[in-house]
Amino acid sequence: MTAIEKLKSAFVTALEISEQEVNDSLSYSEHPAWDSTAHMILIAQLEADFDVMIDIDDIIDMSSFNQAKATLLKYDENLSFE
Repeated sequence: MTAIEKLKSAFVTALEISEQEVNDSLSYSEHPAWDSTAHMILIAQLEADFDVMIDIDDIIDMSSFNQAKATLLKYDENLSFE
């Protein structure tokens, strides 16, 4: 599984949405499934799937699918979401 597939899968699992809904325009304030509880589930899923511990500031700042990509790249520069 590629990094982008793993990331999309984490969003699908945590937010309980379809894979078609996971795209670069997906954001916290725009999707009803992405509330504060789902956000913490997403963070836990990302930490487990990517074997990282996400900093509290990054948790707060992660408000979109694109931001999730950027955040994970901070923790592992060998990732590629291409």
